[in-house]
This record gives sequence, structure tokens and C-alpha cells, in this order.
Amino acid sequence: MAIDFTMSLAQKAVQARARAFSENVLAPLIRTADPDADLATAFVKKKPAYVEAYRQGIATAMLPAAYGGGGYSCLDFTIATEEISAIDPGFACTVLCNGLGLMPVIWYGTEEQKRRFVGAATSDPSEQYLAAWTAAEPRRSPLAVNDIEDPRSLSDIELTAALRGDRYVLNGRKKWSSAAGWDGLGADCQTVIVRTDRKIVGARGLSAIVVERGTPGIACHAPARDDDRMETTATIEFDDAEVAAENLLPGSESNGDRVIDRNFAWFGPMAAIAAAGVARAAYEVALRFSKRYAGRSLAPLSRLENVGIILGDVAAKIESARYFAWRAADYLDKHDQHGEIFGAMCKINVTEMMFDCVFKCMQVVGSREGDSEFGFNRHLHDAALLPIYDSGNMAAQRRRVRGIMAHERFNPRAALDDDAVFSLSLAEGVG
Repeated sequence: MAIDFTMSLAQKAVQARARAFSENVLAPLIRTADPDADLATAFVKKKPAYVEAYRQGIATAMLPAAYGGGGYSCLDFTIATEEISAIDPGFACTVLCNGLGLMPVIWYGTEEQKRRFVGAATSDPSEQYLAAWTAAEPRRSPLAVNDIEDPRSLSDIELTAALRGDRYVLNGRKKWSSAAGWDGLGADCQTVIVRTDRKIVGARGLSAIVVERGTPGIACHAPARDDDRMETTATIEFDDAEVAAENLLPGSESNGDRVIDRNFAWFGPMAAIAAAGVARAAYEVALRFSKRYAGRSLAPLSRLENVGIILGDVAAKIESARYFAWRAADYLDKHDQHGEIFGAMCKINVTEMMFDCVFKCMQVVGSREGDSEFGFNRHLHDAALLPIYDSGNMAAQRRRVRGIMAHERFNPRAALDDDAVFSLSLAEGVG
């Protein structure tokens, strides 16, 4: 039987709905939000699109149907993410934050926690619910490690959660929480990586706890322009913030490093397909330009050999990037959203390749690539950001790949044979 790369009718419907939303609802708002110099203000201008995405079930599509979500597989949601990212990867990130914030609840929470937290996300009467993922912390000194996936950084996580009776008391700071909320005061809920056992040195003393909006003792600071990411993030301060002990995800206790690994693995093909969407948008602009403009030649640019070669190479790379993202997402679906090495490899390979594609498309357009009508300023910004987004390809992502490959039990044919390769928390023992 041949390997089938054809989308099912249901997946085509997913693609069509995401494309219609992106082109008809999101795109008109982008034209008014993008010129805004203030990141938080631009983010809020996209709120009407988010409300519509919520109404259509797109904003919660990655969550299980049993708790009110769309029940999309990782592969299904990857298909939808490409369509949104071709218009605005920042908005796609806003939607994906619901997955980053709530997938740990689905993986490591109790049935009651799933119904409580995921159910709240899918039944918000205001249709604007946002979840967040809060793991990284600010550097304590210029020489401190800054990458959440670096084992030394995991060992240095200082946000403590001390159990006092039936409540955890949280103290410390977090940086780059994945959503500051529409008013800059925080997301509706956030899954936070905390140190629950200060006696255990290293990553094993970490756990995950769900913190709800409005919890006393928490201050949320939206970013300045200098902290520009894919979307508005936040710095969170916890000052004797009391959170019910029942909010701790039991499967994550002293297992916080695995939560981080698994969450970023789930996000790997999403970041990759977002880069493919950005490159696709740039490629379509360059292709249209090449057919309409002649430059100094008598024939359209598309008939020039060099232009045709460049665009042909770009098209081929986008196709290969899409299939890599699909394959990584399919692998995660088959292995219970594990497979951290493949999520990382996919994210590294695709995001770096797509930056080159966007740059080549700019070369086709030439001196006019800076004109606002072509959108290359935004495409280049997004393409440059994705390789350093999500803890960074040069640090966290490659370190994860290196650590797992170095283990004596690593099977180099695992992807070929569709065997399971789990994180194994191996990076700590390498280098």
C-alpha cells in the first residue's frame, strides 16, 4: 500500500474553514493593527478576530471534544495553523497559547481538573478566553542561563510553591508568559512551572500548577516594544500568591521537566508549519510580482531563467517543509504527544529553511521589496523570529536533540520504523 499524503475530507474541511476565517476575518484587521507601534495595542485590535475564532471553534480546536473542544489531532491543527500563519503567525500563536496552557492539564491532570479548567476554556460566555504557558524566568545576572530547556536553567528555576495546609504559596518571577491577556493583566488561566521541592537539586523538584486570573498576590506586566515576540507576552510576579493545592497537576509532581519537554514537542510542528505559512505568503507575492513586472527586460521576470530557478527552489522547500511538519505531527498523534526529538528537529529544520525562502523571495522583487503593498517587512520579521522563538534553535532545541541522540538506547531508525522515542530527560547528562 502506498504512503498517502492526501488530506481526508474532514481535513480538507478543516483547511477550508481556517482559510476562510483567515482571509475574510483576520486579514482585514491585520491591515489596521500592524502599523501600530505599540505591541499591546496592536494585539487588542485583533480581539474581534479572536472572538470570531472562538465562536467558530478555531481557538479551542486543539482541545478534546469530551471537554467542549474541537477534538482536532495534532495533524489536524497543524493544517489549520498553516492557513492562519499565512496571514498572521502572531495571531496563530495567540490561538496556540490555549494549547500550550491547557495540554498539560489534559496530559497530567485529574478528570475533575480537565472538566474544570478545559471546560471553562471552552464555555466562556464572553467568547474571549485565553490560556497561557508560564515556564521561563528572567536571568538573575548577565552570565545566567536564559533558555528554559538548558538543564542548568531548569536547575535554577526559583519560583517556589510551598505547601501550607490546603494551599500552595507561590513566590518568584516568571518571564515570557505566553499571554498577557486582553487588558494586560494576565490570561484567564496559566499553567506555571514551579519548584515544589526545594530539597531536590535540579529539574526533578519541579511541578506544574494551574493559576487562575484574579489570584491575589500576582502582578502581570505586559511587555515593552523591546520585548517583541510573536504576540504579546508578560512578566509575572508572584508575591505570597495562594493557589489551591487541588490546582497542582498530580501527574506533573516532581516531573516538571517532562511537562516542559512534552509541551514544546507538541508545539514543534506548529512552529514549523507557521514558518511554512509565512514562506508561502512571501512566495505567492513574489510569484505574482514576477508575472506582472518586467524590470529592464521585455518579458515578465517569471520568464527569466534565474528568477524561475529561485522560485522553483522556494516552492520545493515549502512543500518539503509542509510534509515534515505533517509527519512530525502525525508521529506525535501516534505516540501520545511524545516524541520530543522529532518535534525539535522539525522546528529547527523548517524554521531555518523558511527564513532563507523569504529572503530569496525578497530578492526576486528586488528594490521594491520594502514597499508596504508586498508585506515583506512583516514576512522577514516573522521568518527571522521563528528560529529564536520557543527557547531558540541554537540553544534549547539542538540541545534536546543532542541529548537524546547521545543516549545508548536511542534508535536512529525510530522515525523510519515509527517506533516510540521519548524524552528520557537525557539532556541533563550531556556536556
